[in-house]
Amino acid sequence: MKFTKMQGCGNDYVYVDAVNNKVEDREKLAVSVSDRRFGIGSDGLICIAPSKVADFAMDMYNADGSRGKMCGNGIRCLGKFVYDHGLTDKTKLTIETLSGVKYLELNVVDGKVDSVTVDMGAPETEASKIPAKFEKSPVLKAPFATDEKVYSVSCVSMGNPHAVVYVDDVSSFPVEQEGKKFEHSPVFPEGVNTEFVQVLDRGHIKMRVWERGSGETFACGTGACGCAYVSMLNGLVDKEVFVEMLGGTLKIKYDDEDGHIYMTGPAVTTFEGETYEIR
Repeated sequence: MKFTKMQGCGNDYVYVDAVNNKVEDREKLAVSVSDRRFGIGSDGLICIAPSKVADFAMDMYNADGSRGKMCGNGIRCLGKFVYDHGLTDKTKLTIETLSGVKYLELNVVDGKVDSVTVDMGAPETEASKIPAKFEKSPVLKAPFATDEKVYSVSCVSMGNPHAVVYVDDVSSFPVEQEGKKFEHSPVFPEGVNTEFVQVLDRGHIKMRVWERGSGETFACGTGACGCAYVSMLNGLVDKEVFVEMLGGTLKIKYDDEDGHIYMTGPAVTTFEGETYEIR
């Protein structure tokens, strides 16, 4: 099986062309290739598939084999994959995901895609649609209790559920220890990605993320969009903000006219190869 390893802000996936190749047992394959000791090493698997409603479809799996609805960093790299590999010559693309059709604009430099802007659509703040079991909706700075403490949490869906928690120093925060408590809480019936956020100024925030099914990752595109949006609703940032993560920085912009979030960031090919065995 030929594959391409790609990353956006350090959020890395193994990409496989499922338009021209038959890719079976994708859940099992995702677990195998994601293993950082015995596999290729990644946050998951993304198969580029044909679509009846868009130019291509993104079939995404987390490192544990669970299905992912949407990944902002992953979809930017998918755009680079299909252009750089000659599957399309279009610089404006539609991509089918489990959270709807997304729109991409590719920035091409010297014949290769350098960065991508994604129309991430309108954020969802209705608690039942995130889903998140809170009494009041939207969920903005609502109390969320773990065994040890009570957090103030804001929730949003960008095609997948996010819980945003503000902290004084994100660099020293115990993300793994606390992230697990959010991911497996019955308050979030489908699990949740949790962003721990430090607001630096009205145009700049720092974020670390615990992703359901993958653990702490270097970046999360939907998470960056979600935390930028709820930070806007909470009156903490402006409508265009840079979100700094462990793996890099994304520009997130909210458009008043269509109510959509636009994300711009890099897409990078790490290496390509071929594997013969699924463990």
